[in-house]
Amino acid sequence: MRSESSLSPLFVLIWTPLVGAMVTLSLSPFDFWPAGIFSCAFYAHLLCTCSARQGLWRGWLYGVGLFGSGVSWIYVSIHVHGNASLPLAAALTAVFCAALALFHALFAWTYVKFVRPLPGGMLVGFPALWVLFEWLREWAFTGFPWLYLGYAHVETSISGWAPITGVLGLSFICAISGTCLFLAWRSRKPISCTTYAVVLVTLWGGGAILKPTQWVGQANERPITIGMVQPNVPQEHKWDPKWYNPILQQLRIATDGLLGHDIVIWPESAIPNYFQRAQDFIAPIELRAEAAGTTLITGAPFRTPGSTAYFNGIAAVGSGTGTYFKQRLVPFGEYVPLEAQLRGLIDFFDLPMSSFSSGPDGQKPLTAGPYRIAPFICYEIVYGSLVAESAHNAEIFVTISNDSWFGDSIGPWQHLQIAQMRGRENGRYVLRATNNGISAIIDHQGRIVKRTEQFVETTLSGEAEAMLGNTPFSRFGNKPMVIACFVSLFLMWLMYLGFWRDG
Repeated sequence: MRSESSLSPLFVLIWTPLVGAMVTLSLSPFDFWPAGIFSCAFYAHLLCTCSARQGLWRGWLYGVGLFGSGVSWIYVSIHVHGNASLPLAAALTAVFCAALALFHALFAWTYVKFVRPLPGGMLVGFPALWVLFEWLREWAFTGFPWLYLGYAHVETSISGWAPITGVLGLSFICAISGTCLFLAWRSRKPISCTTYAVVLVTLWGGGAILKPTQWVGQANERPITIGMVQPNVPQEHKWDPKWYNPILQQLRIATDGLLGHDIVIWPESAIPNYFQRAQDFIAPIELRAEAAGTTLITGAPFRTPGSTAYFNGIAAVGSGTGTYFKQRLVPFGEYVPLEAQLRGLIDFFDLPMSSFSSGPDGQKPLTAGPYRIAPFICYEIVYGSLVAESAHNAEIFVTISNDSWFGDSIGPWQHLQIAQMRGRENGRYVLRATNNGISAIIDHQGRIVKRTEQFVETTLSGEAEAMLGNTPFSRFGNKPMVIACFVSLFLMWLMYLGFWRDG
């Protein structure tokens, strides 16, 4: 690392986005998890003596590198499926990433101006503030809780903390690990380095000790047999009327080979028609599924009778019951902000099925025989608090998605890793069925038991366990971690006032 005083503007301009991009390298599919920790160490270095104004600029550059590398896959949706020209798609993607980078600009400015001067401001204040800004991204402006530091550690030793603290706790450990590395490098004093080593050993060793802990138990001795259909329907065929019957025929044939499994799952919007209008197709399959003791779970659009509102939904039929309407919608994909002004400007603002309404809170779980299932549609699985609330009333999680919007990008891999973390946090099996991959069975420890390849028409068969009980995280969600970070900053502020008065 170079001395802060020697950092030229050109060096900052080039280096800072690369430091931000290191977080993406730590996540799936690259999975080089130390990169996220080193990113925090370098970031702390960049902010260690700069002014608040410089911090604002450097934080924004860091965010540009992070989001520009980590969520650039939205370009595929805009250009390939939204038919925007290459320059326009690139410009819209750049604007989106630049806007998200403002979160890091505000983080860096707040840290430099208010947190860095506090006692322990870098060691504890930096990671505490980092967690609060990740939490902010879960709900501000409808939320975009993506690219959290902690997701890289769904299977490392610190994942033992996940059932207690959630992914935010793992982000805290990553960030404090980075600040410890930087402070040890800057100090080079044996006593200081020993202190930082103790912090790291306590957090990482504690996670390793906690990792085997079984927070939940099995509901019964017999595993549940699972089947999934991955139809791999091209996005350009999905809503084309001439492909409607071939898609239904494909689903029917694939499902016939899976009847007899306890649960069979189709992906998001597997039926390219309103659920109510597709009863001529669904009813016969429902009867065969019930006769075979199978619960069929499928995604489909729903329209409420006598209303113009329609929903992105999921239903259980056969030996199961229940419907669920998606609560957390994707901007532009499922609804268009400023609809009156944007509709018609470009195809991206007129994508098929992009006028959904949000489903109500407090919806009941689906049932599959004696088991209760918490359903999540696509993007909803990234909301840790939403998933934790549903864990109280369900033994299994099902998430359905259509990641073909993002092509052969890193987006679907990140999405799968997030689903793994939800299973680890809540001690639940996660059954993930997608249109074109990656479909997977994830166990209650967040490990992938079985998965499909991408971009192939296939089925997946396997087993899962219904789990009883709740982890600390599923009971309390993010609240303890968020409160702990606020309290830490408050106590440091009180200490700072005391030192200032003594001076």
